[in-house]
Amino acid sequence: MGLTLESTGRGIGREELRLQRPRPEDKIIALAGNPNVGKSTIFNSLTGMRQHTGNWPGKTVSNARGFCRGKDRGYVLVDLPGTYSLLADSPEEELARDFICFGGADAVLVVCDATCLDRNMNLLLQTMETGRPVLLCLNLMDEAQAKGIHIDLEKLRERLGLPVVATVARDRKSREKLLEALDRAFEKAPEGEKVCVVYPEPLERALDQLLPLAGEIEGLSPRFICLRLLLGEMENRVGPELRNAAEEQRRQLYKQGIDRDRLQDMLVSSLVKTGEELCRDTVENGNGGYSQRDRALDRLLTSKTFGYPLMLALLALVFFLTIKGANYPSQWLSAGLFYIYRRLLELFAWLGAPAWLTGLVVEGGYKTLAWVVSVMLPPMAIFFPLFTLLEDSGYLPRIAYNLDRPFCRCSSCGRQALTMAMGFGCNAAGVVGCRIIKSPRERLLAIITNSLVPCNGRFPTIIALISMFLIGGGEKALLSALALTGLVLLAVALTLMSTKLLGMTLLKGESSAFVLELPPYRRPELGKVIVRSVFDRTLFVLGRAAAVAAPAGALLWLLANVRLGQGNVLTALAAGLEPVGRVLGMDGVILLAFILGFPANEIVLPIAVMIYSMGGSLTELGELTALSPLLREQGWTAVTALCVILFSLCHWPCSTTLLTIKKETGSLKWTAISALLPTAIGLLLCLAVSTLGRLII
Repeated sequence: MGLTLESTGRGIGREELRLQRPRPEDKIIALAGNPNVGKSTIFNSLTGMRQHTGNWPGKTVSNARGFCRGKDRGYVLVDLPGTYSLLADSPEEELARDFICFGGADAVLVVCDATCLDRNMNLLLQTMETGRPVLLCLNLMDEAQAKGIHIDLEKLRERLGLPVVATVARDRKSREKLLEALDRAFEKAPEGEKVCVVYPEPLERALDQLLPLAGEIEGLSPRFICLRLLLGEMENRVGPELRNAAEEQRRQLYKQGIDRDRLQDMLVSSLVKTGEELCRDTVENGNGGYSQRDRALDRLLTSKTFGYPLMLALLALVFFLTIKGANYPSQWLSAGLFYIYRRLLELFAWLGAPAWLTGLVVEGGYKTLAWVVSVMLPPMAIFFPLFTLLEDSGYLPRIAYNLDRPFCRCSSCGRQALTMAMGFGCNAAGVVGCRIIKSPRERLLAIITNSLVPCNGRFPTIIALISMFLIGGGEKALLSALALTGLVLLAVALTLMSTKLLGMTLLKGESSAFVLELPPYRRPELGKVIVRSVFDRTLFVLGRAAAVAAPAGALLWLLANVRLGQGNVLTALAAGLEPVGRVLGMDGVILLAFILGFPANEIVLPIAVMIYSMGGSLTELGELTALSPLLREQGWTAVTALCVILFSLCHWPCSTTLLTIKKETGSLKWTAISALLPTAIGLLLCLAVSTLGRLII
């Protein structure tokens, strides 16, 4: 759910489809498969990397590359986004298709779910038609066995004419079997003749006319090339004679009432029929692959009566455990880090360092860093594992299913719920995750509105202010969790309203069909969840915040210690923003803190405290609630805190998110709208609350 190097992949864009081999004898292997079949788990097992895995479809949104070594050679593995077909209709499916066809792969390892092999055969058969060397990995064999499904591996291997390996992705023995199969695949050709898909007679006649004119192109089979030409694809890769012949055959098919959509339906129907015949001969379903437990859970978790209340209850529980559990670790971290701060002061004094250097490095950089770490790390270390448990169990796509109807009414689809959930960890990760949405219009809707859900960097500030001003202390963690849940519901409501508004104005259009395969419920591996949450998510986000906090702290110390009249640069800037801040129920210091906190939301509250303290650096706080007296001395009330909370919830995205939006949309216009929309909503909410507060008080 967090934005990490591994979770988003070492991306291979279209302009980088061809890979450079580390050595001539090394082979490039593409890992292809339907969403949620365990490709990334296999990738991690073979390469030792930590590519983001999760029990929900569509979480791999770009290619990731890793390396492993077999007995005789090395293998460059490329984990492709999940796709059901090479007849791609989304950017990520196109990326997977293009890499399989033109990425220079020496072989394709197609990973299939053994519990529903028939649904995976479409992609396998199409990949075989390309002419690339193919290996079949039957994953999730343990789940298939538990469901009474038996697969005749020898018969399947014979019928397909391919190497077939049965695996359990998390099992170490499966890793060895896969490497042995890869080694054998490049030592000798597989025995047996590959299965051939037979298409309806009009299509086969058209292929018979084209095949004599076709030849291999970049290793692709002539039959596959001719099929693509009949669909109007790959025309720029063939000569004029074959291109003209394909155009003539398309005209002949059109005269028979077969347009491109009908032709695609004929292709898919033939592939499905062939796949079903293969599975009928090789797969025995003891109980039909049916799980009474999964069906019973789905009746409860996706029902109209209990679906939404259970969602809210689980969300409140996650927040309760986060708030309750973060208090003591935060105090311990603060005590330890500020102990180091005092030792650093003594060290700089012993070294005879000038006052400006001590202030810049220790008072500014280190003290701000200590604040961010002590405030951010405990909530993240609790929140991320809890959310990952829900993700790995398979509950996340159920949330998308439940929210599909509200998003459809707003001219979007349920996949936006998945990207919205990713935004709770990091809005930049949520923006990248919007690639799983096929419709360009709906993808833009999800990107623009993703920043309306609070990311992890905003939670510490919101939690602290709720505890200090609205609820009344850490002993009321349950009430704080309920209040935070209410704010998250407000964020979801604002997301839906903004999506509807954009769908009626700038991005008009109908919502597209939403097809989501609900994965089976699985028991998360607690150890791996903790390791992945801590190293791939918590420490990554914390490291990014720290990289911004230390330099920002040094700069703020400098601005706080440069005299300007009776005050300093910071107080002068804050005074200039004071009138606007008062109208919005805040003050100039708070607005300046939000502006200077543009690089990272995590440092907004530390900046405000630094300016308030007037000491040129952050004050040492043993625990977060010790902030309350300092803020109340500056005139903070419950109305002020509520306005700050609302503006924390809705304001411009951080610099990382905006850069990600620019990269994903390629448009300054949509990037600007993505910044202006949440800011406008936040200003209106603050104005309404402050006006109401003045009338009541």
